[in-house]
Parts: sequence; structure tokens; C-alpha cells
Amino acid sequence: MSQAQLAGPDLSDSYVSLIESGKRTPTPVVARLLAERLGCTTEFLLHGIEPRQRIDTELGLRHAELELHHGDPAVAADRFGEIVKVTGEENAMLAAHARFGRAHALESQGLIALAVEAFERLRREAAAHPERLAILPLTVALSRCYRRGGDSLRARDLATAALAQAVRLSLVQGELAADLALCLLETVTPGDLRSPAMAYVHKVILANGVPAATGRDDEVHALWQASVTAADSEDSALAVHLADEAIATGRPSRMSVKFARIAMEWAHLMATSEEESLEESQALATAASEVFASFPRHVHDHARSLVVLARLSLRRGDLEGADRLAGSVLTPVSDRSSIVAATARLVLAEVALARGERPVSVLDDARESLVGASADGTLARESAQAWRRLGDLYGHAGVRGEQTSAYRKALEAVGVRGALVGMIVDSALVR
Repeated sequence: MSQAQLAGPDLSDSYVSLIESGKRTPTPVVARLLAERLGCTTEFLLHGIEPRQRIDTELGLRHAELELHHGDPAVAADRFGEIVKVTGEENAMLAAHARFGRAHALESQGLIALAVEAFERLRREAAAHPERLAILPLTVALSRCYRRGGDSLRARDLATAALAQAVRLSLVQGELAADLALCLLETVTPGDLRSPAMAYVHKVILANGVPAATGRDDEVHALWQASVTAADSEDSALAVHLADEAIATGRPSRMSVKFARIAMEWAHLMATSEEESLEESQALATAASEVFASFPRHVHDHARSLVVLARLSLRRGDLEGADRLAGSVLTPVSDRSSIVAATARLVLAEVALARGERPVSVLDDARESLVGASADGTLARESAQAWRRLGDLYGHAGVRGEQTSAYRKALEAVGVRGALVGMIVDSALVR
């Protein structure tokens, strides 16, 4: 069929040519007219996919998202991958969303190198086709992945680029703002407390607080299963509706945990600064701890929040409170060879020093916890900070040999394996 035949008496040949070349988008009326003459559905003409196939693909995306957040990330990655194969190039928008979900699923599995590769490809595609994907979520995701992979400088550069766009948009609410705030908190040091990045994080905290939420996993899974059953019964529209309900039901809990992590990290930074007021930090850390306590699967985050509260109590001079909170961490933490267990013991050691005692045995226990703890990726800086504090406390206790060894371990945790003559190491590396 020629362009003139397709145009018929209602349209001009040149207008059809512009539509065909992608320089014009047909109105709904024109799209229906062209679809009738071409013998296909309007949906297929506009999206390259039939209505039933499209709704099944949309349903597949929702089930993959539910698997990502409430199921098995490995299964989610496979499901997103299947959607990419089905859609192909005929529907670039759906394919791009599926690849984005798959990259998140790879990250959730800890396959950081593969996730970075996937996110970088998507970021290049977004730059070339902004109508398919937004660059900002990809930039934030890449910052998070590079941080987990140990490339702090790249992570910081990406977070700074994302910050500039978020500030321009006045974006301080929603999941993207929360993810960016967490990225910024992971790339700052106590010396950055007056930086634009921390000003943005504080705005996010003020705009959202720490919303309370309770786990609704049973409800999410019930709706999810109902959606699967509806799909098996060929009721795709109902299946999509139920899947949307399941996703909406699970979102408040997920957001509550994210904002609780922001509050906890903020309070942790404030606890390390002698210049900051403790009242706001105390309130935020307490709210975060209450959120984590509501979710059994976040026992590790809860333990970290208790350590932060213990340090804040120590700052206020409440030695008994600090001792009680730090001691309580050693019971719920299942892995005693962990950085959290070590930092709890460091607080106990500080309490002992404040009482005029010499806590060598507690410091030795903290050292053993750190030796047995994993310190890869995002834990590298946390491990370095713990080793540095351990060195400081060994120094206060007068154990100079262990002090030097702990400082060396702090440098090793951030990749400094040896000392060269005349080499000066920036102390910010381990702060």
C-alpha cells in the first residue's frame, strides 16, 4: 500500500509521511482511521503489541515487581528477562521498564558488577531516548551500586549530579527522594554536615519524618496469589487490578523502612559531631528504632539503631542508658562477628572509660568481632570507622601496640595496603 492509498481522501500524503518517519504523532481519530485501513488494531499500530498481549505483559511486570520486593530477587530477574524477550524492539517502552526492573533484581541479589553494567546501558539509552526512561532514577541507582562495589568517588560524583537535578525540581518526597538521600548519606563524612548534600537530606527528613508502619506481608501475598489465580482464569483485567492492590499495600512499609534508615544515618552522623544538638537526633533515632522493631526481617537495622541511641546517650552523659542500650544489641544480633556487634562493644568500652575503668577485655572482644566480620562493598567504610575508633580507645586504655594495629586495619579497610615513604593518607578516608 502506498502512502497515497493509506492517506485516502481524508489525509494528505505528506502527513502520512511525517507519521511514518516519526515526526508527527497521530491523533486518536487518525490512529483509528489508519488502523482500519491497515487491517490491525489501534493498539498494535501505536505500540506494536496487541491489547491482550499488552495487558499480559503489564501483568508480568507487576508480578515481577512483587517478586522483587516481596519474594525472590533471582526469580524476579528471570521474569523481567522473559518480558524483555517477549516485547523485544516492538515495544521499547515496556522493554526498557523490564530491563530497569531486572537491573534492580541483580542489585538485590548482590550481583553488583552485572547491575552496574545493566544500569549503565539503560542510562545511555535514556540519554538517547528520554521518552523511554528517566535518567535521574538511573543515576541514583548507579550511585548506590558503585558505593556497594567500593568505588566511593564515582558514587559521590553520581549522587552530586542527581542532587543538582533533585534541587532544581524541588524533589524532597517520594521513593526517589528517599533513595537519593540514602545515597548522599553514604557518601559524606562528618566534615560535610554543612554541605548542600546534607541540607537536602535534612529537607527530606523534615518533609517526610519517619512514618510509622506495620508489616502487611500476609495481605500483600494474599492479593498477589489472588492476582495469579485470576490470571490463570483468563481474567487479565482483574489480575492487573489485584496486582496493583498488592503493590500499593506493600509500598507504605517499604517507604517507612527507607525513611527510618535515613533518620538513623542522620542521627549517627549527628552523634559524631560535637557541635550538633542531640534533641532532633534522639527523636529521629528513636522513631527509626521503633519502625525497625516492627519488622522481624530488619533485626540488623534495629540493632544498628540501638547502637546509635547508645552513642547519643553517651553524648548526653547518660552512662547507664548507653550501657543498657549497647548491651541489648549483643543479644538480638545473631552474628556476633559483625560490625554492629563490634560497635556496640566500642560503646561499652567508652562507658567503662568514662567510669574510670580500663576496658581492655571489651576492646579485645570488639577486635575479634571486627576480624570475623565481612567488610566488602558498603561495609568497607563502616569497618574502617570501627577500626579507627578501636584504635582511639586502645590509645586511651594505654595499649599502644593494639592501637597501631587497629589504625593499620582501618587503612586496609579502605584499600590502603601499605605505607610508602613520604605518603600522607587523608584521615577523611576512615571517618
